[in-house]
Amino acid sequence: MIQKTKTEVPIDKKIFYRQLLKLAFPIALQSLMLAAVAAGDALMLGKVAQNEMTAVSLATQIQFVQNMFLGAITGAGAILGAQYWGKGDRYTLEDIFNMILRFCGVISILFFLGCELMPGLLMHIFTHDDTLIAIGSSYLRIAGWSYLLTGVSQCYLTMMKISDHVKPGALISSCAVVLNLCLNAVFIFGLFGAPAMQARGAALATTISRIIELALCVAVSAGASCIRPAFRRFFRLPKQLAADFTRQCLPLLGGSLCWGIGFTSYTAIMGHMGSDAAAANSVAAVARDLICCMCNGIGSAAGIMVGNELGAGRLDRGRAYGIKLKNISYVIGFVSTALVLAVTPLVVNMVILTDQAQDYLVGMMVIMSVYMIGRCVNTVTINGVLDGGGDTLFDMYSLIVCMWLIAIPLALVGAFVLHWSPLAVYACTCLDEVGKIPWVMMRFRKYKWVQNLTR
Repeated sequence: MIQKTKTEVPIDKKIFYRQLLKLAFPIALQSLMLAAVAAGDALMLGKVAQNEMTAVSLATQIQFVQNMFLGAITGAGAILGAQYWGKGDRYTLEDIFNMILRFCGVISILFFLGCELMPGLLMHIFTHDDTLIAIGSSYLRIAGWSYLLTGVSQCYLTMMKISDHVKPGALISSCAVVLNLCLNAVFIFGLFGAPAMQARGAALATTISRIIELALCVAVSAGASCIRPAFRRFFRLPKQLAADFTRQCLPLLGGSLCWGIGFTSYTAIMGHMGSDAAAANSVAAVARDLICCMCNGIGSAAGIMVGNELGAGRLDRGRAYGIKLKNISYVIGFVSTALVLAVTPLVVNMVILTDQAQDYLVGMMVIMSVYMIGRCVNTVTINGVLDGGGDTLFDMYSLIVCMWLIAIPLALVGAFVLHWSPLAVYACTCLDEVGKIPWVMMRFRKYKWVQNLTR
């Protein structure tokens, strides 16, 4: 690790921005395409009935939790992988691929079994409305098959992203999403002679698109320049590499679970405040995920760029890149704030909602516009720069304090003890991201993230 100095290493801005755009744009597009699936489900089901849209939005929280596990595993693989790619060590990258494939496979099987064997119990976590539980359960029984495949495809896409194959990975995800949206329309509304399956149609469309996505991932990774799993040594993992992976994965998993279960708790709290509040929150969540795609792309690119430089031993340049990316995160935050406010009228009029739900949605979008500043800064700085250098513990600490000790208790008390309005409770759920910015900046300036993790 290097200490802070008064002078900064000069950055070739042309090279920096070229590399940033090369990585960030395809990743942001990939994130946008994935968010578009949720948006497509909400819009199409919103044209059918409010209950169908709300039930599917609540049911997909199961996959959201699954993605927290998968994200921690593939995130640890990406942190180590980016540094070993910067070092030029393909053999170790194959071992990393083996590790994440094994762990993600186990997680996918567990969530698949949960959706098939006890979907009603899972829906009870988010709502007590019998109609929403019945619709959501029928969705999960079909969508559970897609959860079985997700873990494997995410491993392939992660390795493409860190090994200069980010464009093919983004193209695969985009093709899968376009197919998903088309099949959504076919099976939800019953086009071209297909049965009108509504919520179950959305689940079937997702499952078919995941099958195609995985097939494309395997086909593209067969190329000579791509990193593939080393199946001959699939069950033999170097002890030191496994230890390094565990040191990165456990804090990421802790942070992912804190964040994922926390967000699921927010959804559950809003879901128990009435169908209008739940419906408005569902639409607001879709809008948030779409607008966050820009900061997600910058954040992922930041982790790869910083990790490549640190893994190659260029610690000064890695540090300089991190500082530049942190500054960019504020610009992205204010742009996202303006974008939320600009699209609010469009979002409110795109789905069928009751008058009360529309009023809630307008208020939620205004509150979200402030939240976006913290979300963008923290995504790029924590999940990008800090994680890229292996400083993965801080994310978990900050979530425990800001989300679990402040935001969630305040939302619970406001909703069920003080009986605040849904908008006041929603504002409580947005406190954590904005409130921890000063803490994040203090951690960043300690430069503990400037370290080479390779051996």
